[in-house]
Amino acid sequence: MQKKVKVKPNSKQQKIAEQPDGSLIVHLKSPPVDGKANEELIKLLSEKFDMPKSHIRIKLGLSSRQKLIEIDTDI
Repeated sequence: MQKKVKVKPNSKQQKIAEQPDGSLIVHLKSPPVDGKANEELIKLLSEKFDMPKSHIRIKLGLSSRQKLIEIDTDI
């Protein structure tokens, strides 16, 4: 499964908002430095989809706010 994600780093609180088109807007507390925001994003998505972090990866947009996330649902 693939999801388009728009990341908003340096937010006051963590939250995930699902858009009508199925994409996600994710508010992260971490700054976009040294991959900290990406680590927090994967942790939040693993909790939301109840998947291990190893099954979630950033396919496109590693250093961008617009990301394409791939979630391996074949467990």
